[in-house]
Formats: sequence, structure tokens, C-alpha cells
Amino acid sequence: MDACKHIALIAHDNRKLDLLDWVRFNRETLAQHALYATGTTGALVQREVGLPVTRFLSGPLGGDQQVGAGIAEGRLDVVFFFWDPLEPQAHDVDVKALLRVAVVHNCPIACNRATADFLLSSPLMGEEYGQALPPPVLHA
Repeated sequence: MDACKHIALIAHDNRKLDLLDWVRFNRETLAQHALYATGTTGALVQREVGLPVTRFLSGPLGGDQQVGAGIAEGRLDVVFFFWDPLEPQAHDVDVKALLRVAVVHNCPIACNRATADFLLSSPLMGEEYGQALPPPVLHA
């Protein structure tokens, strides 16, 4: 991972304002990195905070899968995913797949504001990082 991280931002509807508030608070730090986001979240960040964002599709329309592919292909380094565990999601299988691919590929993922704060404030965010991938799983 380079010092400039490729960061994905995702937020479910009930968490968009929380993510937006977090992005505003961390604007200077986030501006040092390349930002990506699912559809509506990316539009909000661009409009409300003024940061450039490469936008994927909306989450339910395939954006979560696009982020997962970016992780699997090594194009995304870190994910801030403010998801709502109390609200049923029509695309819940996509959410679970995204979480799974992040763990499998050893990609840092923050799913709430406290974890996002700790992750973004880590000294590793501003420097190169030799991310170790897990060993391949052998099936018997």
C-alpha cells in the first residue's frame, strides 16, 4: 500500500448523515487520499464537503460488489462502511459478501464511527504499508 491510500466510503441510508459528519470532521486528512464511494454517498460527499470522489453505482445496484472487486483486485486499500445492522437491507447478501472479501484480502474496514476514527488516525494511514495477504485456503 502506498502512502496515498485508495479509500472507499459507503453508508446505508440511516447512516449517511453520520458518515457525512465524519468526513467533514476529517476533511483535511481524507483530502490527502484518493476517495471512492457508492453512488448516493459519493454524490453527498462531493456536494456537501467538496472532496473529489470516484463514484461507483449505488450499493443495491451493484456498488457494493464494485467495491468488493476493487478490494479483490488490489485497487482499494481501506473501506469506511457505515452500515445499519438494525435495518433490513434488500441487498444484504452483497453487504455480507463485501465484508467477507475485505476480511479475506486483509483489507482494513471500519463499520462504525469509533473504528473509523481509530483507523484514520493510525500513523499507518500516511505511510507505505506492507499488507500481508492470508495464505490460500486448501480444501481437503
